[in-house]
Amino acid sequence: MAEKPKILAVDDEQPSLNAIYRTLRREFDVIQSLSGISALEVLKSQEVEVILADQRMPEMTGVEFFRRAIEIQPDAVRILITGYTDIEATIQAINEGQIYYYINKPWEPEELRLIVRRAVERYRLVKENQRLIEELKEANRRLEEENILLHREAEKHYEFENIIGQSEAMQEVFRLMRKVIPTDTTVLITGETGTGKELIARAIHYNGPRKHKLFVTQNCAALPDTLLESELFGHTRGAFTGAVTDKKGLFEIADGGTIFLDEIGDTSPAFQQRLLRVLQEGEIRPLGAAKTIKVNVRVISATNRDLYSLVRAGKFREDLYYRLNVFQINVPPLRERREDIPLLAEHFLKKYRRKLKKNIPGIDREAMKVLLTAPFPGNVRELENEIERAVTLADEGKPLTADLFSLRIQPGSAGTPLVPLEGSLKEIVESIERQLILEKLNEFRGNITHAARALGLSRVGLQKKIKRYNLRGPKHSGEES
Repeated sequence: MAEKPKILAVDDEQPSLNAIYRTLRREFDVIQSLSGISALEVLKSQEVEVILADQRMPEMTGVEFFRRAIEIQPDAVRILITGYTDIEATIQAINEGQIYYYINKPWEPEELRLIVRRAVERYRLVKENQRLIEELKEANRRLEEENILLHREAEKHYEFENIIGQSEAMQEVFRLMRKVIPTDTTVLITGETGTGKELIARAIHYNGPRKHKLFVTQNCAALPDTLLESELFGHTRGAFTGAVTDKKGLFEIADGGTIFLDEIGDTSPAFQQRLLRVLQEGEIRPLGAAKTIKVNVRVISATNRDLYSLVRAGKFREDLYYRLNVFQINVPPLRERREDIPLLAEHFLKKYRRKLKKNIPGIDREAMKVLLTAPFPGNVRELENEIERAVTLADEGKPLTADLFSLRIQPGSAGTPLVPLEGSLKEIVESIERQLILEKLNEFRGNITHAARALGLSRVGLQKKIKRYNLRGPKHSGEES
């Protein structure tokens, strides 16, 4: 049973207090006090919701009592009991005692009960408003702090300068990014696992016109269909077992901003149908809802699979493919941009040197040669992991050495190309690049267009490298077969 509201009744005459008690006792917990002084002590020890006080009391008038009561419990609702002749005292009580209501003697029981009920309602409404205001202030404070942190993070991490790469392949990625950033065009980012597809998606968002709105991500391969739809489109209470409340989906949360759908190639045909409607109509329907919700969201998706092959195999909707693939950016694997490895390695060294608070002066020559010849099937992410591991194992004040790397990237391990490790860093990089170009030219029987595409280069760029390395010959004439 809920506790009764506490009422403090103050009067120097016990019969008057008894009458108030009998009138209110069924609905309220009535505390009686025979003087203003004793009533003030009650207020110091107990929280009350309503105070009833007689104006005419010998030690302290009702107005004086209320003036002092405000200092102790300012939110308690004050009701003054007066005689018909106490007009001046009533005006004083309104001005100084800040009373909610005054009752003339003799009062009617039902009238008193009604006035006290309303006073309790007023008290509780004021308290609830105060609570909501404090919660709103706290939520706004947290939101403001989070927004500041998010924008600082965005400015710090997702500027172009923090996407490392000077290779031709990466320069082409940057060129495409600059073209698409100012637009609302839907983007499909393709590339192997670990190439940095999400980093590029974030850079597109945080450098574009939607940067002040949210960027939200969802790995589509991480959830089964029903949960994925709920996560993206939201649901209503009772839409499925476990849906105990309404929930906003990420599309609604990201309204005005960007949503990044990773591993889009791993979704089911049923989900693809729902996503297609969102892209076509610009609206979502939460699971279990009768109405649709309009959303304005830029969609950037990513995949490490060949979506067109999935379309031809009947595993991915062709109409959705063309909706997602309005503007494609292919991120080259690390093995096709080995000239970026020294830059990336130094970048990650600075990062983990700072994070692990270790003084590591650099990467020695032999260690860099190992990095340049490693296969890195995990691409940039694997390179980062190797540097973090090496910094963790390295002795304070000493550079990273080759023995600190894992065995899988050591020379002679499976998949590691056996190229000469002699000469300058530039000579080693050129040797690896020359070998890779030869491999691709052989693979595509001298077809420069196909080889260039596989290497992440433009046709003109590959022709320049063929000329630089003097690779023209009977087998590789530089002409397309």
